[in-house]
This record gives sequence, C-alpha cells and structure tokens, in this order.
Amino acid sequence: MNLLLISFAALFSVINPLGTLPIFIGLTKDKHKKEITSVAIWASINTFIILLVSFFLGNYLLDFFGISLNSLRISGGIIIASSGFALLTGGFSKHKGMKKREKDDAYTRSEISLTPLAIPMLAGPGSISLLITYNQENPIYTHKLILVTSILLVCLITFLLLISSRFIVKALGASGINALSRIIGFIVISIGVEFILSTILKIINNII
Repeated sequence: MNLLLISFAALFSVINPLGTLPIFIGLTKDKHKKEITSVAIWASINTFIILLVSFFLGNYLLDFFGISLNSLRISGGIIIASSGFALLTGGFSKHKGMKKREKDDAYTRSEISLTPLAIPMLAGPGSISLLITYNQENPIYTHKLILVTSILLVCLITFLLLISSRFIVKALGASGINALSRIIGFIVISIGVEFILSTILKIINNII
C-alpha cells in the first residue's frame, strides 16, 4: 500500500493532468460531447500504453545505450525539477513543447488523442524516466504489479479529469487552476531534487 501511494502521488504530480485541462478544452472546443468523450478515452488509453511500454522496456533501452541507473536518476531528476519549475512560472505548455507553432498545428489536427495530448502533454520524459527508475528499483514481481496498478489509476483519474474539464475549469477558474498547478509544481520540484540528491549520496557512499 505504501508503494502504491508513493508511486501514485509521484506519477500523478509529474504527469499533472490538471495542467493539461485548459489545452484539452481549447483543442476540443468545436467538438460535440460524444467526440470529447472519445478523445478523452483515447488520450488516456494512449497514455497508459506509452507509460506501460516505458515501464517494462525502458531498462532494455538503458542497457542498449549503456546508461546507468544513477545517470538516469540524475537526468530524470533534472527533467522533473525543470517541469515543476515550469508549473511554478506558468510555462507548463511551453515546457511540454506546446509553443505557438505547435499549438497552431494541434488545432488543425483531426486526431489529437495521441499527439499532442498523450505525448508529450501527459506522457513526457519526466514520467517516462520516473517509471524506468521504479522498474529498476523494484525487481519483485508483486511490486511491479503494484506499480502497474498505480499507472492504471493515474490514467483513470486523468480520463475523469478530462471529461470533466469544462466543469472543473468553470468551477475553479483560471486562477484556481493556476494555484493548483503551482502547488503541484512545488511537489514536482521536490521529487526531482530528491532524485538527484539521493543518487549523489548513493554514489558518495559507494566511493567511501
């Protein structure tokens, strides 16, 4: 249960589906309710598949490129911390690669559930590096099953948030969403810094 709660909180904070809601609303503003539900379903499914593949196959990529777990943790910590900083400063969409040109391209797409919603808005490098690290640090089968459950729960909640996006944004307003994003940003920065510091301390202990 402890692993489930910790992994769920970390993954939800890094993915930050709340920060995606305004973009989701903008991309689906001309769609009917049935179409919006379909986009939310497929965005969540695509995100789940991407995260699941990253979780189980990411370690093979590390072996192929000769990347150590410590290197991944430090680089992943930097990415996660920078993502949190983007949330604090209001540059979340730009940090995810959604600049003006990318937004204009997204608005003209007929299919948006895979890109830009699933990747890079939801399943970005921060969440992928986090899951690869979890996979490496939890070799026990039951622990892996718990982590997969955590991924599934995050994707289910993401789906519920997406289909309720108009109600949530209307209820909280832009200032409310911004305030929540800043709180989540602080948590995300802390997760990234923890990744970096714990890895550095581990390296120092191994040297000593």
